[in-house]
Amino acid sequence: MLLTPARVLAATAVASIAALAGALIAQYQFDIKPCPWCVMQRGLYILIAVVSVLGWCVQRVKAGRVVALLLVAALGIAGLVAAGYQHEVAAKLASCDMTFADKVLSALDLEARWPTVFMATASCSEAATYKLLGLSYDIWSGLLFTMIALGSLLTLKRRTRGPY
Repeated sequence: MLLTPARVLAATAVASIAALAGALIAQYQFDIKPCPWCVMQRGLYILIAVVSVLGWCVQRVKAGRVVALLLVAALGIAGLVAAGYQHEVAAKLASCDMTFADKVLSALDLEARWPTVFMATASCSEAATYKLLGLSYDIWSGLLFTMIALGSLLTLKRRTRGPY
């Protein structure tokens, strides 16, 4: 199966929405409480989904799909950095208050605007204790962000024959 930019963008949008849905199911069905870094990653998944859908919509315009793939790759890298920071640094802190993620969420007033998605109810050290199949959620998120970034970059790099 040929991986075209349109397919990669569509798969990325679906994966990002699935990640957000999985996080919300974990939170509301299994009482897995999110920390500010978890919530920030939710925002990045939403941005990736929106950019992917917009890129898919303008896929016939080469510049549009290139910009979309570059933005998705950049957002994927940002997500990987956030997940990595959460795992390596924030999880070891007693409180996430006033970390970069907390400041961004406060500045954008996301908790007040969309509390069901963006309200952080756990500390980073508490969130680190939650596991899925033996791995913490930040590891799973980092893996998905890595796949998103790599998929976008490899699609950009790949030489193509003819329009798609």
